[in-house]
Amino acid sequence: MKKILITGAKGQIGTELTVALQERYGADQVIATDIRELDVLDKTALMALVQKEKITEIYHLAAALSAVAEKQPLRAWELNMQGLLNVLDAAKIDNLKVFWPSSIAVFGDHVGKAVCSQHSVTQPKTVYGISKAAGENWCKYYFEQYGVDVRSVRYPGLISYTAKAGGGTTDYAVEVFPAAIEKRAYTCYLKPHTPLPMMYMADAVQAAISLMEAPADPLTIRTSYNIAAMSFNPSQLEKAIQAHLPAFKMAYRPDFRQVIAESWPFGLDDRHARHEWGWQPGYDLEKTVEEIIHQLSR
Repeated sequence: MKKILITGAKGQIGTELTVALQERYGADQVIATDIRELDVLDKTALMALVQKEKITEIYHLAAALSAVAEKQPLRAWELNMQGLLNVLDAAKIDNLKVFWPSSIAVFGDHVGKAVCSQHSVTQPKTVYGISKAAGENWCKYYFEQYGVDVRSVRYPGLISYTAKAGGGTTDYAVEVFPAAIEKRAYTCYLKPHTPLPMMYMADAVQAAISLMEAPADPLTIRTSYNIAAMSFNPSQLEKAIQAHLPAFKMAYRPDFRQVIAESWPFGLDDRHARHEWGWQPGYDLEKTVEEIIHQLSR
């Protein structure tokens, strides 16, 4: 029987993933931790918990995101890199299956912006991206050298209404909704025509679970799979919100996150994920906006 450990469970992904896994496998089979319960940099504590609870799978989500990482680069590197290595070592010793999220931040200027292929060169421009690119290669190494069944997807920007934004470059697409409902106004830190790939959190959660439940034999990517759902810019999101809240207005005041956003692709080729484990998104921009406004308005 599965016994699942989630690290970083109170973050943007972890909040909804925890609920989904508990509903799927039973609350008793899912242990959700965050920094208060488990510091992933404490390898001894991690190993002890894995063995005490007879863990079979880890969803390792604890990380410093892109915008936050740029303010504390060495701290972010330590958390993102050493935390992953501790989890991979635990998986090696106790024969665990691991899910670890990578990001479109692994890509830099030298990729096709409109259609970024699975095997595009990874030359990231941020500390977050550097840690994710290195992490992808560590995952592949542990799979090839030790047989650790670690699986990963490269998430685009994630949109949710159940948890606060966690310090990412695409957080405007999270922050804008409560501001639109409460104030009918929002000031965006990106330029209006800066497109980025995005995904509604329900799809992000489903991607993680689907990949973890997929048989191992068809899986050919042991770094991280591209997955895609939709791409839009702040101006397009503004218009989509105005379809439900006509008085809403978005102002624009670009900051340091504009440079980060411009280094990322706005389209992803996810054919490997679709063919090898059946990836298929369920939400586009209009459906996402309608769902979030409906839920927050309740």
